[in-house]
Amino acid sequence: MCKKLLMTTIMLHCLLAPVARAARARVITLETLLDEMVDRDQIARFPVPQYRLRQQSSYDRGSKTPDDPEGWFANKDRGHFIRTETNNGRKEWVLAEHNGAGTMGRTWMPDPRITPMVLSGRRQAPTELGTLRVYLDGESEPALEGPTYDLFNGTTITSYPFGHKSLSSAVSYLPIPWAKGCKITMDVEPQYYIFTYREYAEGTKVRSFTTGDLKRARNKMRLAGHRLVKPKRAPGKHGESLSRTVAPRGEVSVKLPAGTNAICELSVKLGSYDDPQVTRSVVLRIDFDGRETVWCPIGDFFGTGVGLHPFKGWYRTVTRDGTMTCRWVMPYLKSAKVSLLNLHNRPVQAELEVAIGGWDWDDRSMYFHSSWRHQSNIKTMPRSDWNYITLNGRGVYVGDTLTIWNPKEIWWGEGDAKIWVDGESFPSIFGTGTEDYYAYSYGGQNRRFYEHPFHAQVRVMDFDQNYTQEIPIVRVTQGYSTETRTRTIDAMPFGQSLQVDMEIWHWAKCEVNYNVATYWYARPGTTCNVDPSPEGAKRRVEKLPD
Repeated sequence: MCKKLLMTTIMLHCLLAPVARAARARVITLETLLDEMVDRDQIARFPVPQYRLRQQSSYDRGSKTPDDPEGWFANKDRGHFIRTETNNGRKEWVLAEHNGAGTMGRTWMPDPRITPMVLSGRRQAPTELGTLRVYLDGESEPALEGPTYDLFNGTTITSYPFGHKSLSSAVSYLPIPWAKGCKITMDVEPQYYIFTYREYAEGTKVRSFTTGDLKRARNKMRLAGHRLVKPKRAPGKHGESLSRTVAPRGEVSVKLPAGTNAICELSVKLGSYDDPQVTRSVVLRIDFDGRETVWCPIGDFFGTGVGLHPFKGWYRTVTRDGTMTCRWVMPYLKSAKVSLLNLHNRPVQAELEVAIGGWDWDDRSMYFHSSWRHQSNIKTMPRSDWNYITLNGRGVYVGDTLTIWNPKEIWWGEGDAKIWVDGESFPSIFGTGTEDYYAYSYGGQNRRFYEHPFHAQVRVMDFDQNYTQEIPIVRVTQGYSTETRTRTIDAMPFGQSLQVDMEIWHWAKCEVNYNVATYWYARPGTTCNVDPSPEGAKRRVEKLPD
């Protein structure tokens, strides 16, 4: 027995040693990270070199433990920082600091010039922007510096989609790698901020960012940006499709070619969306190798929410003609089946198309999953954490779509994201507000459609991409809101477990409905705490009183 175990260990070492050597030999640079952002195959494999996603933000430091409800839901998420120091004769506030190799994946910061007006409800003198500086590897001179808001909004060092003005926010997806460490400062007192970055395993080789890298990578950035904004149809080798009327409580399916393959693209189109119930009550189901890994209403899965609300992203596109498409790569080893389940009380005409390509299955390959959680009549008082999903096993979290029903006119989304990785005692991802997590600011007044390859506000009240009239300037967010976020450079690996929570933090005492679709990859054997909810999918969608 011991000899057999020893031989097995030696064989595994021989098999994995080349992979480990390759991971150590690979040097992470701005250009390799740009390649990764537009490589859909890569996200379906557990990352090598390995990393943990970390975040430093201006969350209220009074939030220390769930055992203290008052402190845990503290909402003064403004003005917090690590320390002040003097650099080159300047006083600087240190917002974030990390020792070791890493890469900045996503930054978020609202326009500080509008903050006093928003907080007070009246116009005041503009706030000074100040200068934001990014110091790498302990150097005394910053590798990157510029006006705090403008540095990351796509108007200075880079352009859309790597920098983005997103409803009063600057959101950046410019990868900034470093070999030894990173420090971010401002020379005026800070307000709100979120810096999300990768912490690489020890020994990972990284070439630190310089402004010269931006010039050398100009063509690659242009091509990558074009691909992100105008994603092409996946080059599947085979295609499977059906066009059928699905009876109430009926189901139609297509079996995919046997053997090791991957879904490259999947599209659903219904005959009519006049009744918004269909996007909630028609459910997408996918089985891979005999196990169901996707059970989700189509509106939530494709990011449109309740009803048809067009938008375009890197992974999903919803068009005005009703075609809903996703481009996540979904590998399988032996078999796969895609089904549409009609839980509506009426027949539904449905078209389904699936493009399939080849796949080289290895010990890093992961199955794609999507779960849907629904809860109605959630009391907003006392405040609480609402669990998106809890996973046990090994995988990578790649996004979510939140659809909320808010019966009141007042703002509902002060709640912070809290994400716990691998059983940690305090969430390594602690946000500053639900709208900040979904990449915009001041949600109580920003009731406009926006889209980006990795995030969107698809609907707020009755305003979406189809709305062409001027939106009234009033602070009302009553009715349905749908927010969505997907991940590449800020994808979130977990080795043992993952818990994703969002605070229920409403300014009014009332009852709200939350619905969330989550998207994640996982190695075989990973489990989740969310079961299919046929009753939730059948539940009638809400309507505001006349």
